[in-house]
Amino acid sequence: TVSDKYYSKYYEGKAAAPIIPSVFAAYKKGDWTISGFFAITGGGGKASFDDGLPMFESVAMAGIFRESLEKHLTPGGKSPIVIPGMYDISTAMDGKQYIYALQLGLSYKINDWLSAFAGGRMNYFTGGYVGFLDAKMKADLGGADLMHLALDCDQTGWGFTPVIGVDAKLGKLNIGAKYEFRTNLNIENNTKKIEASVETDALAPFKHGVNTPNDIPSMLSVAAAYEFLPVLRASVEYHFYDDKKAGMADGKQKYLTKGTNEYLMGVEWDVIKRLTLSCGGQITDYGLSDNFQSDTSFSCDSYTLGVGAKVALSERANLNVGYMWTTYEDYTKTSKNYNGTGLSGTNVYSRTNKVFGVSLDYKF
Repeated sequence: TVSDKYYSKYYEGKAAAPIIPSVFAAYKKGDWTISGFFAITGGGGKASFDDGLPMFESVAMAGIFRESLEKHLTPGGKSPIVIPGMYDISTAMDGKQYIYALQLGLSYKINDWLSAFAGGRMNYFTGGYVGFLDAKMKADLGGADLMHLALDCDQTGWGFTPVIGVDAKLGKLNIGAKYEFRTNLNIENNTKKIEASVETDALAPFKHGVNTPNDIPSMLSVAAAYEFLPVLRASVEYHFYDDKKAGMADGKQKYLTKGTNEYLMGVEWDVIKRLTLSCGGQITDYGLSDNFQSDTSFSCDSYTLGVGAKVALSERANLNVGYMWTTYEDYTKTSKNYNGTGLSGTNVYSRTNKVFGVSLDYKF
């Protein structure tokens, strides 16, 4: 039998990206401007979970509770009281996701106050998971092997995003809008290793050749900036991501209560001719639900604050630096059938994030 002792464990994934490069360029001739960029536009980077993930460890724990311990420890036909101290679980998981993007577009100045843009972006997704889990009885209890899981899976996919935009300058007021169409993107597994000593559904999404929807949702962005003084400017911006219409793994987008809303604002001040300081903030509001959240893909509502500076190095070159930090709201998910184990359990999802950026602008 399973003891009713409360068991909890902290799983921490560390993601570090020392450098995320991007290149932007624009060439103007007459009323036409051609522009483009190459950048990493999404995916979340690489994270290492040195203590594994609950979605895999819970499978091992449930198997131990129900079958393995009874097989190895039952004295005289009696079921033992199972506690975590009876076994050792060694587990780790690395995951990575990157979306590389190449965008090209053409802008046209319709008149003195109105311009329009049309273009497209090619997106290439690359990612994967490498991990293992080994569960054994404590050495003084026999040291028997209870469970083994192993995974080595690469994932790739690509999709195209049409983009249109418009910009209007009305005196000291500047208004802009952009719409990115939904990107159909499927990721395919190239699985080099998948091992499980017991039957489990936890590894099913990672089987070789499996295609999983991973659409980039359509996005509407509207912004307005106003020049209060020749040296003081402020702006507000709104983003809407139509996540509910973007294909996702297991159709989980249908569990969202709404699309994602982001609200931004910022202030820019020319302190002196060669120095501009700025600060801003962002609020991100998702339409989350328990069925949407998972160990390998979860979101948390948040707010972000940032500061920046621009230094004029010459008439043609500017150096930009910035720093931002994000505060996330914890999301608690309780289930009576925790990760398909038949046991009750609770996950508390949380994040922290800090980013430093630097860029160089040069005008030929």
